[in-house]
Amino acid sequence: MASPGSRRWAYVRIMAGTILGGGLGFYVMHRIKTSYKAKMEEGLRRYKTHLLAKEKEAQQLQDDGCREDQAQLLPDS
Repeated sequence: MASPGSRRWAYVRIMAGTILGGGLGFYVMHRIKTSYKAKMEEGLRRYKTHLLAKEKEAQQLQDDGCREDQAQLLPDS
C-alpha cells in the first residue's frame, strides 16, 4: 500500500500535468488558428486581386470589341 505522502505527490503530479497540458494545448491551438487565419486572409487577398485583373481584362476586351464595331460602321474617307 502506498504511503499518504506518495499518494499526495501522485495527485499533485496529475493535477500539474493536466493544467500544464491544457495550457500547452491551448497555446498550440491558438498558434495554429492564427496561422490558418493569416494564410486564409492572404489567399483571399490574392483571389480578389486575381478577380479584379480578370474583370479589367474582360472590360478591356469588351472595349476593344466596341471600337472594332465602331470602326466597321464608320466609312473610310
